[in-house]
Amino acid sequence: MAAPFRHEYKYLCSNTQLRIQQGRLEALLRPDPHAGPDGRYAIRSVYFDDPEDSCLRENEDGADPRAKYRLRIYNGSDSRISLERKAKLRGMTHKDAALVDRKTADALLAGQIPFPTGEESPLLRRMLTDMTLRVLRPRVIVQYVRTPFVLAAGNVRITLDEHIASSQAVDRFFEPDYPLRPVLPTGQGVLEVKWDQLLPSWVYQSLQLENLNWTAFSKYDLCRKYNTMGGIDL
Repeated sequence: MAAPFRHEYKYLCSNTQLRIQQGRLEALLRPDPHAGPDGRYAIRSVYFDDPEDSCLRENEDGADPRAKYRLRIYNGSDSRISLERKAKLRGMTHKDAALVDRKTADALLAGQIPFPTGEESPLLRRMLTDMTLRVLRPRVIVQYVRTPFVLAAGNVRITLDEHIASSQAVDRFFEPDYPLRPVLPTGQGVLEVKWDQLLPSWVYQSLQLENLNWTAFSKYDLCRKYNTMGGIDL
């Protein structure tokens, strides 16, 4: 059965707000079991777009529905490479994901379209079709450090994302070191709250902070703007 569309709310926060939220969440939820001993992991994604920057423009315009593809790794390791397609419909999000091997990932990063063998996942076949028809190519790397918390009730996932940075060096995606540009002012990060049908009221109450306002924040949108325009006025 396909995963349902989920609610997803995002909030720009100061470091102080993030630390307050982290203290509350540590008392109420459990850390994501995939996080390291310090409760965090590094996320690195490369996003794909067409020559007309359709995904970027759809983000800016709030197009509904819309979707974009990305390759994602954790802590800079190629031991688990996830191909993902994230879609948005009527304010809710849905993510399809499938693992790909390093050879396939290298081909995608080079803008190549591997010849289908019939053994690909449905998601990879869909992406190869879109790469052929829409000329999708890798456009920007988005990197950040995430502190995640989870709750089984409502399939709640709350994350604190910091040190958000971008790079156009997509050919160096798997390298341990490559040029990065911070895309938020020093001392700012993002709080994301995701759930299926129910967000328990006690979780909602724990998230209430003065001056914490919802935002239509998109890491992809901001990182693309910062790279193509040389900066963005926040």
